[in-house]
Amino acid sequence: MKGSLAIYRALKDSGIKFICSVPCANLKNLLKLVDEDEYFLHVPATREEEAFGICAGAHMAGKKTAILMQNSGLGNSINAIASLYKIYQIPTLLIISHRGELKEKIPAQIPMGRWVTKLLDVCEIPYYKPKTPEKAYKIIKYASEYMEKISYPVAVLFDALYWEWDY
Repeated sequence: MKGSLAIYRALKDSGIKFICSVPCANLKNLLKLVDEDEYFLHVPATREEEAFGICAGAHMAGKKTAILMQNSGLGNSINAIASLYKIYQIPTLLIISHRGELKEKIPAQIPMGRWVTKLLDVCEIPYYKPKTPEKAYKIIKYASEYMEKISYPVAVLFDALYWEWDY
């Protein structure tokens, strides 16, 4: 579980206490770690745009937030990002399971997998793609500081090769 553990520790060491998540097979170990730790207030959501709304409210209540999600839900969340996060300058860390690239077994995941970085660019959300648990830890720490400086989301994408660190 080295890959998930690095993300979990980085979230905790970054002072993120409020996490909203949408299930994904790649995130299962990370979600278990977060869910079992009383340090975090973990709120599962049914859809990614719902997670954006919940984290916006938590931010307004003074919480440092993160969303654990699959990249396929980013397309559903564009309006929440544009009309809520952009207008009200809401920072949140996006931990994104980047499906649809190498080793993808589900053809329906491929289009969004190819478009996700383009959508992040259009939304002006900076993103980073660490390849090892050590890099992931450092990038998440920096990204959590950066999101507060820019008052806007920052994304960290984890492809299928990264999740091999969990096995």
